[in-house]
Amino acid sequence: MAFGNSGQLRSNAPVGEINMVPLIDVMLVLVVIFLVTAPLLSHAVKIELPQAASTPDTQAPSEAVDLALDAGGQVFWNDKAVDDGALKALMTEAAERQPQPELHIRADKNTRYERIAQLMSQASLAGLNKLGFVSDPGNAR
Repeated sequence: MAFGNSGQLRSNAPVGEINMVPLIDVMLVLVVIFLVTAPLLSHAVKIELPQAASTPDTQAPSEAVDLALDAGGQVFWNDKAVDDGALKALMTEAAERQPQPELHIRADKNTRYERIAQLMSQASLAGLNKLGFVSDPGNAR
């Protein structure tokens, strides 16, 4: 039993039809791969978050102490030059106030990081917990 054109003579001419079976096989394999790997791509961690209501802070905003450092390492407490001994006393006095003031550190860009770290350590030892850095956002690139 012969398929195709049994009444015509065979010729060496190319077949003008595309064999779709290999293409369909490849597509079915890709569909199976995507169906298997799609659930594995989910990285979500299922957790139950606690419910909490936040209330606005009714305390009066605390005052801020401006601590500035110039490029030479000189320290300024609210724009007044102080030495290390006076700085320690001022930090201890500020830590005892209620509410505790925030310490805003402004440092010249050429100030050594070591000096900034020493001031942060002194503030921590004195008991100052609220610490922030002041920068100039206008010159950001």
